[in-house]
Amino acid sequence: MSQQSTTVEVKILDKEYLVACPEEEREALLRAARHLDDKMREIRSSGKVFGTERIAVMAALNITHELLERDTMSDATSSLLQAMGSKLDNALGEPSGQ
Repeated sequence: MSQQSTTVEVKILDKEYLVACPEEEREALLRAARHLDDKMREIRSSGKVFGTERIAVMAALNITHELLERDTMSDATSSLLQAMGSKLDNALGEPSGQ
């Protein structure tokens, strides 16, 4: 199954960009562009960072940090649930991992 590519126009900080992507990824690309635009506007409105390039780098760092934190939280949650499962198995007298 081949992926048909399309060109999508996205607007970030009032500047338009043309981005090629598979047709089935169009909506995901538009959501990502809106998220990036929101983050960049948030940073720009703080008045602490000037210049589009600097704002973009700060937004990329913030988004990356959020994703890494989410992954860390997922790992921590998984470990916690495994530990709770083991304790429950022990309390019920069942062998762990069954």
